Amino acid sequence: MVRIRVLVVDDHRIFAESLAAALAAESDVDVSAAGSGPAALRCLERAAAEGRRFDVMLVDADLGVPVPDGRPAVPVQAVDEDGAVDGISLVSGVRSAQPQVRVVVLAEKDDPARAALALQAGASGWVAKDCSLSRLLTVIRGVLRDETHLPPALLTGVLRELTAARRHRTESERLVESLTPREREVLRCMVAGLGRKAVAERLYLSPHTVRTHMQNVLGKLGVHSTLAAVALARRAGVGPVDLSGDVVERGGQLA
Repeated sequence: MVRIRVLVVDDHRIFAESLAAALAAESDVDVSAAGSGPAALRCLERAAAEGRRFDVMLVDADLGVPVPDGRPAVPVQAVDEDGAVDGISLVSGVRSAQPQVRVVVLAEKDDPARAALALQAGASGWVAKDCSLSRLLTVIRGVLRDETHLPPALLTGVLRELTAARRHRTESERLVESLTPREREVLRCMVAGLGRKAVAERLYLSPHTVRTHMQNVLGKLGVHSTLAAVALARRAGVGPVDLSGDVVERGGQLA
């Protein structure tokens, strides 16, 4: 029998343990649980190193969000937390590092905008946390056949969000294409988080010239801050300049 290896990622102990126990009762499902994004990434890396990769990851859409009374949720495992990772970011990170892992997002409520973000990040499904076990198993087995699963009530809203995002990306790409080659190079340095001095040293330009290029970039992109320029660049698919092996200045400090 081919067994399905599932990783449940949720920072609410009772829900995670209950879901893991219910799934483990299935004869063809093996289940593990993690209580945070960093813990999930460690589980995935360890499993890959041992040659027993996970097939599906079920991740809480609200991972890392405090519980109503303001206390942090209790982690499923006793782990040394080394940074918060929200659910959607975790989807993107996992799909980038281990693209064979199918990811399904578990949500408290229907949210077309966040569901669209999840799909764009690489999720294969968006399922309500209160759905039946049979429904969840159908989704798990379906995504392994490369199916995408969404609640019917979300379809129209998600398609609208994806269409708007595509239109927004097209406009961002058009603006980036208006930049000169040198301005695009400066923009990639900005995406990498380099300060003006570091950009000048990297491109063998004077700080004054770099300042002029940065002002031109902001003007052509129609934004008023570096953060807005970086956000637009990322929408257009512009990646950071390669910093491997460099000693660079980030925000006025050496990194």
